[in-house]
Amino acid sequence: MRIRSPAPSAPLAAVDMGSNSFRVETGQVAQGRYRRSNYLKETVRLGAGLDSNSRLTEEAMQRGLACLARFAEALRGFEPARVRAVATQTLREARNRDEFLGRAQVALGYPIEVISGREEARLIYAGVSHLQPSSTPRLVIDIGGRSTEMILGHDRVPVSAESFKVGSVSLSLRWFPDGRFTPQAFRDAQVAAGAELEDALQLFAPVYWREALGSSGTAGAVSQVLQASGITDGTITAEGLRWCIEQCLAAGDASRLRLPSLADDRKAIIGGGLSLLYTIVTHFGIKQLRPAKGALRQGVIVDLHDRLMASRSAHARDMRDLTVRELQERFDADIDQALRVRGLALALMRTACPEVDNDALRELGWACDLHEVGLMVSHHDHHRHGAYLVSNADAPGFSQSQQRRIGDLVLAQRGGLTKVESVLAQDTAAWQTLALRLAVIKCHAREDIDPAAMKLRREGRNAQIRFERQWAADHPRTMHQLREEVQAWARQDSLKLSLPPWL
Repeated sequence: MRIRSPAPSAPLAAVDMGSNSFRVETGQVAQGRYRRSNYLKETVRLGAGLDSNSRLTEEAMQRGLACLARFAEALRGFEPARVRAVATQTLREARNRDEFLGRAQVALGYPIEVISGREEARLIYAGVSHLQPSSTPRLVIDIGGRSTEMILGHDRVPVSAESFKVGSVSLSLRWFPDGRFTPQAFRDAQVAAGAELEDALQLFAPVYWREALGSSGTAGAVSQVLQASGITDGTITAEGLRWCIEQCLAAGDASRLRLPSLADDRKAIIGGGLSLLYTIVTHFGIKQLRPAKGALRQGVIVDLHDRLMASRSAHARDMRDLTVRELQERFDADIDQALRVRGLALALMRTACPEVDNDALRELGWACDLHEVGLMVSHHDHHRHGAYLVSNADAPGFSQSQQRRIGDLVLAQRGGLTKVESVLAQDTAAWQTLALRLAVIKCHAREDIDPAAMKLRREGRNAQIRFERQWAADHPRTMHQLREEVQAWARQDSLKLSLPPWL
């Protein structure tokens, strides 16, 4: 059913399913300011539940599901349009993520998006720049459980953003598996971290920024330790990190570690976190790393607010629309043709499925915008090339699952339907596919069309194309393609397509 957009002042919610902790936060964006109303955090250690085959263990999944069920209680009464749940590196890696996500969405009661590393970085910067605005060129670093994001930006614009597959949990599991602290373990962990980050040294060199901020549980925890111990005012420095490492070595074991303000649930991963922080500070020439206000969850809320505002006003921006325009320009898409196909496909979809939700319409529209990007690679099988580009390109604002859905539509725009049987099993996707294919057929001559000349009628799983007799007589080539399209749908089980009975 069509989902009504919430009022601009309504509270929004973000669920951050990190590799170490799950968080849920509710807040509002009003007059450029962010105000938090509720925040919950649980240490889930999902990343520690990846086995040697990169599969989540049942025990780890149960920890995550139990946490999400509790979060569902905190989100009771929130409309779906007001909630966005995102998952990060562990679910980017997990081979059985679809199994977990299916169960997780039932437990939470809302869809869950797996976002790419660069999209995670963009949202982190959105959270930091909104809660801590500044025109000073800055470097923002977020150390998560299994990934580290680094972003260069100024004001609210991220200039460069990268994600690296190294984090406090992954380093701790590899080099401090039994909780023992040794000089060799710290050296090995730092070498491993440096090897992962080495190719970023020039991109994030000190010449490009004037202040460095740490946005993560690791940076926040270490900052609090340094302040509580009287070592610094909370600023993270190389000297302060060496002091922390010395305290770990003196304790010898995480169970005997006594650092002021360090929570018990962080002791098991402090070795990896300190090793990674020390490597970043020394390798990137950071003399002072200050704790940042804002993080991924606030960025998700800010981004969701922007999306909702864009749906209400043509002057507001949705990052996804900007991304689609950039992809069209990058791959030299025929904008006029994309607009023809978009206009007709959306008209057909609205007529056949008047209760379709806005997200499905938007995804169909984006698929129309990008349906010919594969022509930049080759005219032959351009729909396959386009599907790959759409599914794998860096696309700020989009989740990985949303990119795949749009890529599936691009793939389905022409040719046989066997290649997208799993997609057609979903009712909305089947009608999206049909609308796109019919629009591509009608617009094949790349000339202006009358969108009202063709209509689509739905009766259950049956679809009938409707048009006037004279139109059919005036467009014999289009009629030939439509007859072939009827045959294509006859060879699969999702929808059945027919022409007017008088033909």
